Amino acid sequence: MIAGDATNPTARMNRHRRRHWIILGVVAAVVCLLIVSFGHRYATALYLDQAAARGENTLGLAVTALRGQLARYEKLPQLIADDPDIKELVAAPGNLAKVDEINGFLKQINELLESSDIYVMLPDGDTLAASNFDQTPTFIGENFSYRPYFYDARNGGIGRFFALGTTSLKRGYYFGAPINTDAGIAGVVVFKVDIDVIESSWRGGDYEIIVTDPEGIIFMSGRHDWLFSAIQPLTDERLARTATTRRYADAKLKELPVTRGLTQDGHDLLSIAGREGARQYLVVTETMPEADWTVKVLLDTSSVHTQMLTTIAALVLLVALGAMGAAVWLERRARLAERLQVQCEAREELEHRVEERTADLAAVNRLLEEEVAERRMTERVLRKTQSDLVQAGKLAALGQMAAALSHELNQPLAAARTYADNAALLIERGRIDEAGETVGRIASLTERMASISKHLRNFARKPNEKLGPVALDETVRDTLEIIGWRLKAADADLIVNLGPAPSAVRAGAVRLQQVLVNIISNAADAVEGLDDRRIELSARPTEDGKVTIIVRDRGPGVPAAIAERIFDPFFSTKGVGKGLGLGLSISYNIIKDFGGMLAVEKHPDGGTVAIITLEASDMPVREAAE
Repeated sequence: MIAGDATNPTARMNRHRRRHWIILGVVAAVVCLLIVSFGHRYATALYLDQAAARGENTLGLAVTALRGQLARYEKLPQLIADDPDIKELVAAPGNLAKVDEINGFLKQINELLESSDIYVMLPDGDTLAASNFDQTPTFIGENFSYRPYFYDARNGGIGRFFALGTTSLKRGYYFGAPINTDAGIAGVVVFKVDIDVIESSWRGGDYEIIVTDPEGIIFMSGRHDWLFSAIQPLTDERLARTATTRRYADAKLKELPVTRGLTQDGHDLLSIAGREGARQYLVVTETMPEADWTVKVLLDTSSVHTQMLTTIAALVLLVALGAMGAAVWLERRARLAERLQVQCEAREELEHRVEERTADLAAVNRLLEEEVAERRMTERVLRKTQSDLVQAGKLAALGQMAAALSHELNQPLAAARTYADNAALLIERGRIDEAGETVGRIASLTERMASISKHLRNFARKPNEKLGPVALDETVRDTLEIIGWRLKAADADLIVNLGPAPSAVRAGAVRLQQVLVNIISNAADAVEGLDDRRIELSARPTEDGKVTIIVRDRGPGVPAAIAERIFDPFFSTKGVGKGLGLGLSISYNIIKDFGGMLAVEKHPDGGTVAIITLEASDMPVREAAE
């Protein structure tokens, strides 16, 4: 069995395949371990550097916005302090009228500059006038001598301080400026600036911006739950300094549960514990010495870790795909010889099947050619049968007309015989002029009989298949010559209205005449014996380049039960011997051959209406071939 496997090509190929898979698996595993071991460090460092760069940009924008907001109001307190009315107020603080005037002035300036509050303090720290004089609570009467912005300005400097208002309980940045008079510094003007607008723009995104005071307490942040929290230990010394200036009024200060760290590349990391667990941030810092602030941008490192893991996973997947690609390539090489053999056998089998199928297709093609020839013969027979049916319908109509037409011909014949006898007598008597008039009447009667005979002959013969312009007025006139006897027999009144300019249609004159004969004959049959024996024949052009011919009678109409069978061959509602049932069927096929439509409907006011729709023609010339 072993010797058999050694000589079996398939067994050797399977052994090579297993060896290739083992080697590729070991190589791929080693490469993946190297990627996980070294890629974690380098990918983390790379993405932390990119995050730090984004943080620096965000930090620069935040610091610029803060400095711009503060610079907007920095010079204003001194301008207000130099106002003569302000100096007059602090020189005579008991002047209540002046106090009211300055209150209104400060309120107007505060609304114009969109600051938070403006107020004037006396050297003892009492507030004499304020822009919120008409609000509750108001700064008037309050003493803020413990604030650094007050005693710095009272000592002749510029007061700057950020704090939570003890009266309004609103955060703000305070600017103080001394009021210099001839007697020295007589008071202080204070501007309070609201920076909530800047803080509200920090919310959202994958970063947090915080501003801390010298004690490390957060007083500005996009997260309200971090306000008045310290990222440094709140020692007794720090708490005492904060209490002295009452920077945060009666707000409860707390420490954030933070853990600091430092990466090998020198990046500052800060972990903050919360309800959802600890979250690590990359910290980028910039100080604002002019305001004694520290601005920090905290970028969540979860996105960094996600990018790092995604990169490592992508690299591992790439290695796996490479290993799979190599395995597939080796597998294809191992099976190439086997495939060539299989293809050779398949080619031989295919050639054999092609020969068999070719023979089968040749036989099928012969059968199809015979069937096509048979169908063409059947089509020719069908067309001839249809033509014979049309001719049979006309001959049947001629048979019905024979009796009535014999009467039509007998009358002029009898009159001609009488006129001939009269002419002979007039000649014998020498009345030649009167004899000539009589001969003229005989000629008129013979022309009438010749006209009737001509129409019958044209109607009876088979027309050719050529279509062309047909004038409706001429066709209707010829039709009336043929069908006049039937209208007279039914005592029917045919009303013809072809419009002011009779139209021309694309058809064959004789076959269109046959259709009209069939339809008008049916209408005469329908109204025969009724009180209202009017039949209307009208034609009108349509907007889509067609002409509609309408024949309406006042008969009983088409019953709904037979409406679908009205065009069936040999279907008739007349009695035995009164028709073959081919008239409407032949008419339908004739109109269809013309490229038009024939419809028979029941009129809403009673009776039947036949509607013929044909293509309009621009040449109202009767077709000579028919």
